[in-house]
Amino acid sequence: MAFPRNSLRAFLSHAKTSLSSSLRQKQNVTLVIGNESADLDSMTCSLLYAYIRSQAPPRDAFTPLYIPVVNIVAKDVTLRLEFSALFSYANVSAAHLITLDDLPTASHSKQLLPSEKTRWILVDHNHLQGYLGQLYSPRVLGVIDHHDDEGMVPKDTNPEPRCIEKCGSCTSLVVRCLQPSWDALSSSARSSGAGHAQGDSLIDDSAVMRGWDAQVAKLALASILIDTRNLQDEDKTRDVDRKAVTYLESRIKLSPKDARTWDQSAFFKDIDAAKQNIESLAVGDILRKDYKQWTETGGNLGMSSVVKPLDFLANKAGNESGTGVEESFHHTVGNFMEARGLALFAIMTAFTSSDGTFQRQLLVTSRKDMRAAATRFESSNAEQLGLESIPLAEDIRNTRHKANEGGDLSSRIWMQQNISMSRKQVAPMLRKALQT
Repeated sequence: MAFPRNSLRAFLSHAKTSLSSSLRQKQNVTLVIGNESADLDSMTCSLLYAYIRSQAPPRDAFTPLYIPVVNIVAKDVTLRLEFSALFSYANVSAAHLITLDDLPTASHSKQLLPSEKTRWILVDHNHLQGYLGQLYSPRVLGVIDHHDDEGMVPKDTNPEPRCIEKCGSCTSLVVRCLQPSWDALSSSARSSGAGHAQGDSLIDDSAVMRGWDAQVAKLALASILIDTRNLQDEDKTRDVDRKAVTYLESRIKLSPKDARTWDQSAFFKDIDAAKQNIESLAVGDILRKDYKQWTETGGNLGMSSVVKPLDFLANKAGNESGTGVEESFHHTVGNFMEARGLALFAIMTAFTSSDGTFQRQLLVTSRKDMRAAATRFESSNAEQLGLESIPLAEDIRNTRHKANEGGDLSSRIWMQQNISMSRKQVAPMLRKALQT
């Protein structure tokens, strides 16, 4: 039976309880999961898809309830300050999220969550990684993504979508996919009455439901605006992004409570400011805040996206340890690599300089036996990426250092002149270098 029309908060509470019950009773479950960086786009994609799909499931759905999973442990949600800023607009909190902590651990997954009892829908990626990928990849039967197609999802995923298309934000594709269902739901007068528990009045069911729609629309809108820089990034923004923003704003303005006060520019600035605010985080936490990892034939590749320049990280590492900037930064990077068994580790920064220009930097650190892979990456992609050495490289570039038992490491650092190339484009280049 479909989940009755209700708020996102009520849905998430129901989904978390239902997941726990399904695990105990070994019932079928459908899980909607974003990528392992668990950034804003991945989080909102999974929540939006599961929320709308659960209220209007296909007739032959594996289960009528879709469980949204944020692909990190619960403690790491607090590192994403933009989540907290956004949740206040959607009337939810971090406690409502379903994370990896709500799934069985790797050692107990086969017993407590048998593969045949699951179906997985991927959003904002199309290749399930890590222990989840090892156990459940054959059960991935649906995808909505805006990265390069890795060919890991079957061509026929009916009744779930198989949509892989380049655009600024994956949430835009989810909105397009769900728009017919969402429109149909909005015309319905059904309501479970659970809104009373949230302090909402159900005197006018239509107004209440429009308020619920506005909350979800703000959640989705945040990702699109952040990923496209408020639709101003011409290299990323596509028509599907613009149409999704128009549609979501119309949802917000249909709510009597929101129509009078809605300000898209102020909303974007609020969420963006929260995302940029990483000063309170330790360097290690900053590196894992927006982190992805892949396993290739040559070893493991890790990649962190950071919204501050590299000298911010280096100086912060020095302040945290009380020792030299160079030594502290090397130690932090080395420990980070060792803990994850990385052969290559990249830090990709994206920030606005003091003169207001958007800039990118790239640091690649390789294990001693993987320096050839780093060299292959540079020689094959330096021209396309516009890689140019920068002054900070005098401290970090081409150095060798010992990090616990991690062995010698070599780091190279560049200013990336081609700012249109984000991690979405650079990661495949690094992965290819590790495959040779």
